[in-house]
Amino acid sequence: MNSQYTVAKFGGTSVADYPAMQRCAKIIKDDTQVRVVAVSASAGVTNHLVTLTQQKADEQQRLELVQAVLDIQDAILAELSLDADLAQGFEQTITEFKTLAALPALSAQQCDEMLSFGERLSSYLFTQVLRNLGVSAQRFDVRKVLKTDNRFGKATPDIAATAVAAHKHLMPLLGEHVSVTQGFIGSDQYGQTTTLGRGGSDYSAALLAEAIKAKSVHIWTDVVGIFSTDPRLCNKATPIARLSFDEAAEMATFGAKVLHPATILPASRSGISVFVGSSRDPQAGGTWIEKEKSSTPGIRAVTQRKNQILLTLKSPEMLLASGFLARIFTILSAYNISVDLVTTSEISVAITLDNAQNASRPELDQACLEELSEFCQVTVENNLTLVALIGSEIQLKQHEINLMQVLSDFNIRLICHGASKHNLCFLVEQPHSDHVVQSIHARLLETA
Repeated sequence: MNSQYTVAKFGGTSVADYPAMQRCAKIIKDDTQVRVVAVSASAGVTNHLVTLTQQKADEQQRLELVQAVLDIQDAILAELSLDADLAQGFEQTITEFKTLAALPALSAQQCDEMLSFGERLSSYLFTQVLRNLGVSAQRFDVRKVLKTDNRFGKATPDIAATAVAAHKHLMPLLGEHVSVTQGFIGSDQYGQTTTLGRGGSDYSAALLAEAIKAKSVHIWTDVVGIFSTDPRLCNKATPIARLSFDEAAEMATFGAKVLHPATILPASRSGISVFVGSSRDPQAGGTWIEKEKSSTPGIRAVTQRKNQILLTLKSPEMLLASGFLARIFTILSAYNISVDLVTTSEISVAITLDNAQNASRPELDQACLEELSEFCQVTVENNLTLVALIGSEIQLKQHEINLMQVLSDFNIRLICHGASKHNLCFLVEQPHSDHVVQSIHARLLETA
């Protein structure tokens, strides 16, 4: 049975400066069921840290990047006076940051250590903001409980070890204090700092909620919930009040940037409700994500994910043969390559891969391509966008006339439907993808 605790997560824009932190602290003060708060790095900090890990900067440039990070923290500190326990930890963390930043080259583990400083610093500051509002708050190092493997850059959580550590180190604190901790980071079995990948703070919050058996996770960001499409792209996009876990997982996976895709995994596994709302306007409501399926079938949203790769593998050996696909996916697995969509013909298979711009490494490794080329013809296409229609019990015939009219104006490179009743996906040329999304949204989701 789940407890009555709630885990709250605040993204980078929500803790960007002192006024933003004050707004978030007020949310926590007004909700006494929130006992764990996971914070991201203040907006802008992680970008500087990423540049430091890329090892392209000379000594002077590294100093400038360090100062840029400190300037963001100092602007918040100008409004605060840290209590002795927080001041000591904050200064020690700054010293560790400067020491690591001075190194001209970093190992994979040191890169994760570098990327962790944003969350570590912001959690000190936010703890003090809470205390100033009269909330009994303490800073908690998430690395004590969120255990992962040692795949630095995109570590996989150890669910069992995290639950044991949370029961031992975190649960006893929750009765008396709000524990302010860090998103995005964890530690391996040797205590080395790891990261869950860019945007992993949402995932961290859900993992912590699962570990303490919380009833809900509140994801506070800069928009009022999850919309029918990106409101910056379509001014008639509307917020969706409720989504099922399946619908939300599809939306997050295929481009809805409000929520990290992996967040739904622990929530769905443990029956934990997820709320997405705006820290700028907490009274405006938001989106609840729960187990119950939508009672209304059909398309509810359209999303897009740019920078996609289409990998086509062709071989006559595939005709009436077994084992061809197994061989392909064994190689992809060996290179830790995650596949999104798959379509096949008699002698070829087409696969889509995400090539996110902020990834720590290219998704498609040259060595992988060479290994695949040993037994099939390999074609790689870039500059594509994956567009997804998301909903419940989607059937193409329900929207055949309108959808086909929209798609007939564009070059569709691949289409995939049937594996899930919650999505219909296709690839288009990236320069046209915004127009495709706008057209589909206007035809299928906007009311007169």
